[in-house]
Amino acid sequence: MEQARSTITKIFNGEPHSYTRFNLTQNMEGDSSQVEMKLSSDVDEEAGGNGVGDHLNHNSARKPYVTQRIGRTPKNLCFLVVTTLLIFVIGYLVGYLMHRKRDLPPRPDVSVPRSDQVVLHETGAAPLMDWEDVKKLLAEKLTATKFEPVFSDFSSVNHQAGSPGDEDLANKVINRFKEYGMDTWTDEHFVKVQDPPISGSNRVLFKNRKEERPKGFLSYSANGTVTGTVLYAHYGQENDFMLLQSRNINMTGRVVLVRAGRISFAEKVANAAKLNASAVLIYADPTDYSIGDSTQLFGHVHMGSGDPYTPGFPSFNHTQFPPVRSSGLPNILAQTITAAMALNIVRELGGQTAPTEWKTYHKLGDDSDTITVEVNNVLTEKKINNVFGVIKGFVDADRYVVIGAQRDAWGPGFAASTVGTGVLVELARSISEMVKNDGFKPRRTIVFASWSAGEYGSIGATEWLEGYLSSLSMKAFSYINLDGVVTGRSGFKVAGSPLLHSLILSTLKEVNPQEDLLEPMKLDNPSYPFMAFSGIPSVSFGFSSDSDYRYFGTVLDTREALNTVTSNQVPQLAVTSAQFAGHIALRLVHDHLLRLDLGKYEKTLLFQVAQINGKVKAIQRVKAQQLPKALTVHWLMSAYGSYSRASRALASDIQNSDLDDIEKCRTINDRIMTVERNFLSPYVSPKDSPFRHILLGSGPHTITALSKHLDAMRADNPEADTDLFHNQFALLTWTIQGCANSLAGDIWSLDNEI
Repeated sequence: MEQARSTITKIFNGEPHSYTRFNLTQNMEGDSSQVEMKLSSDVDEEAGGNGVGDHLNHNSARKPYVTQRIGRTPKNLCFLVVTTLLIFVIGYLVGYLMHRKRDLPPRPDVSVPRSDQVVLHETGAAPLMDWEDVKKLLAEKLTATKFEPVFSDFSSVNHQAGSPGDEDLANKVINRFKEYGMDTWTDEHFVKVQDPPISGSNRVLFKNRKEERPKGFLSYSANGTVTGTVLYAHYGQENDFMLLQSRNINMTGRVVLVRAGRISFAEKVANAAKLNASAVLIYADPTDYSIGDSTQLFGHVHMGSGDPYTPGFPSFNHTQFPPVRSSGLPNILAQTITAAMALNIVRELGGQTAPTEWKTYHKLGDDSDTITVEVNNVLTEKKINNVFGVIKGFVDADRYVVIGAQRDAWGPGFAASTVGTGVLVELARSISEMVKNDGFKPRRTIVFASWSAGEYGSIGATEWLEGYLSSLSMKAFSYINLDGVVTGRSGFKVAGSPLLHSLILSTLKEVNPQEDLLEPMKLDNPSYPFMAFSGIPSVSFGFSSDSDYRYFGTVLDTREALNTVTSNQVPQLAVTSAQFAGHIALRLVHDHLLRLDLGKYEKTLLFQVAQINGKVKAIQRVKAQQLPKALTVHWLMSAYGSYSRASRALASDIQNSDLDDIEKCRTINDRIMTVERNFLSPYVSPKDSPFRHILLGSGPHTITALSKHLDAMRADNPEADTDLFHNQFALLTWTIQGCANSLAGDIWSLDNEI
């Protein structure tokens, strides 16, 4: 249309009358046609030039070219009108057809589906395998007879972290992964660990009479020599020390003697350090551990995980980081002694009789029970390797579940590491075969990890988490721990994130491992850093005895010892453990939506918030001056309400979702994955408080610490700080609100009530 108008304008406005050619190409009904228009005129060679500038001169006396040629007769004027109208109609039609062509859809092509063809949605399983068939396939591949040679192949007398034996096992694991057709890689770290003195020894001298030089040791103890009086403190738990405090016993400078068990070595030492003790001696009491009077104990006392000399960041290269120490390192001496050494001390203790709650005949010790403790441990740097194999998913390959087991041990470590490594390798083989040979196509990825330096406090696993924290928190949606999966046969214990509780219970029904028990996750659990440091829902489990496995942390952890406590059922129990881990992993990579239960955290939060509310009101009734006037629990309750509504809204979205919509499923899964991660307090540094989880972590930022602070205020404890409490209260509230906002999804879906 514009071209036609331009042509008319040129004719009537005296454009240069020269020979002009232009083509109008129109594709009509798929055919190409060409219209050629020629506008010809005689070039007037008047003295004024070629007339290009004259027609732009408004003062020109010349007549327009057309008027001159045609004249002003009626016949000519009629011809002019008809010609003009004809040109206008042609121009209009040309413009209309060109405009319509732009609006028409393209012609059908072989690469474009016809409108009557059914467009199939990719579900990622092609087709999705029935869950019952998945379980059946796994059960067929996991057999006791296949575990026997694996245990033999991965048994080692000496495979302490960073040793040649440890490296040899790493090579065996990665070669197995390659044999199964998996992609593999190695993660190398240089970590600082504390070992017993190479020359000389640690020393214990009681009443200046008999000197003992134990071979066992506790890594990360403070070094030096102290002399004090012995104080027997049962298991060294907080309530044990509270009973001693209730008797007005001064613990400053005392050397505390405690029994192994119930809590970790690190917690025992930390509890004693809080009360200004100078050293801690730990032994295996014969009533708890029938391991012989002379058996040495090994362990660590870092109140945390990972390399304590690179807290919060990875040990890739120490030269890149300033010299720092973890706040979890003790500033007092810690040493293990044998049962025989301990009993020699206990028999001679004087002073008060132990509390009746302890049900023991021991006395607590008095000023005459002097003892000297000397620790000369050596800090060394070791290279450790974590090794990995991966089975990639077919839809969301960048979302993965991690299955891991430690590879190192203080001695043979059959229960501590060999069984877990065997289960790891067998699961890798079985699932790889399911994918290669049986048509199973996981939607998401499975990563198999073999960690080193687990005995020093999950160093290998934690360094990996620290090294890739930013990417793992967005991609890893669960961790399954295989350490210690067989330490007995009388019961099956499971500890895991509340998000996994429903999946755990349904899996227990499928596997049916006799009696089962769901218990809280402890600080020394290898899964703990995944959950409390990285915000990755985690689970640990295993067959156990009525009491703790007696051979952990000793050189007696052999295959023969484990056979004794399991009645030679280790392979059979390993099969059930592998099935439990496999069912959880496969369910998480098989289903369209992640089976993580948001309702569990809603109930946990409700209980904790209600408890805080009750304590605040109790203080306000009796000691209102203890709390700031502006303090109200309303905002905390409102934050919980936001989380509750966001959780239920997501549950509704899940219920109404189209499982064939890949992007919709991915969006929902990503919202689910944020929950655990967003319970990590953003207001504390992972360097100073690595376990930032406000519900399951440790430190002043947790809701448990807030509750204890209220108890201290109510009891007029001088350590209670009103301003500090107000600050902790506000930050906790906003952490919960932030989790609710993230769970809600899109920014326009946020609950801004708070």
